[in-house]
Amino acid sequence: MKKLGIIGGLGPESTVDYYRSFIAAYRSRINDGSYPNFVVNSINLTRVMGHVAAAQQGELVDFLADELEVLAKAGADLALISANTPHIAFDEIQRRSPIPIISIVEATCREVKARGIKHPALFGTLFTMRAGFYPSVFRSAGIEVVVPSEGDQRTIHAIYMNELVPGIYKPESRAILLEIVDRMRETEGIDGVILGATELPLILREDQHGGVPFLNTTKIHIEAAIERMLS
Repeated sequence: MKKLGIIGGLGPESTVDYYRSFIAAYRSRINDGSYPNFVVNSINLTRVMGHVAAAQQGELVDFLADELEVLAKAGADLALISANTPHIAFDEIQRRSPIPIISIVEATCREVKARGIKHPALFGTLFTMRAGFYPSVFRSAGIEVVVPSEGDQRTIHAIYMNELVPGIYKPESRAILLEIVDRMRETEGIDGVILGATELPLILREDQHGGVPFLNTTKIHIEAAIERMLS
């Protein structure tokens, strides 16, 4: 079985969720009482978001390529980056990486397509919602990704950065996020919501809301990693 390496810390709360969910998903497939062997390299979220906010793509790629090298030297055969936003430079990071990287965007696209969803909303950081890396991958599969309004984007980003990353989960913030889902269902006709920030499933824990399914990118990413590990 291949050994997985995880770039974590992006942020810490979602890394804990990745850890727990990965073990649970592995044991649901390998029912012999064993646990998976994998490596976590927890890196500095502030530095990553600083590069992204300053549009320093070269510096972002250099930093992540160096951290992927750490995983390779630790014996990892393949890797994943436990966040959506760094995938803004995924193609270049993959070219620089010494080991294959499992894309959260491509894995989510396959899941959305398999479920017959055609018009999903994308929730995430401002950088994820405003960048083209989700729409371009999904467009090639015949799926139109819809982003919230400018005001709703800022609201989602503020909740994510100021509350979810530090591990704060407010009922009122959850209600605001669900109001955005309801509004987009009525105005945009969305038929799914991509939780494109890996802390979002920690506050939106349901599988759906008002008949609109939630796509938990953490779980989707983990399932794709296990498939590769066991192949």
